[in-house]
Amino acid sequence: MIDHLGITVSDFDASKAFYDKAMAPLGGSLLYMVPQEYTGGAKVGGYGRDRPVFWLSAAGEKPRDHQHVAFTARNRAEVDAFHAAALAAGGKDNGGPGLRPHYHPNYYGAFVLDPDGNNVEAVCHDPE
Repeated sequence: MIDHLGITVSDFDASKAFYDKAMAPLGGSLLYMVPQEYTGGAKVGGYGRDRPVFWLSAAGEKPRDHQHVAFTARNRAEVDAFHAAALAAGGKDNGGPGLRPHYHPNYYGAFVLDPDGNNVEAVCHDPE
């Protein structure tokens, strides 16, 4: 099982601004910045609801590989709000809110591309 995960980003401040807005509807926020004396001077910050579970690390250059990460929404309204907030924060639509019954009958998700082109999703598995 996954305890936490991280991605590298080309522009930490731009990604932070995006994730600050995109995570808010899901109840998430930036909870911790690692002191730079422990990171070789790189900016590293962790997002979550209760503890950091999703980490951003400054890479200084555009990552070559795009990642996919899905965040749990507590209900379908949070999925909708995540999608709207992520688009307002500069994300690119990669699949609007809706059912994806090819995964399972109650799979309700929405997808956006973050500033580095990572596929970011909010998903709710509960019935409406």
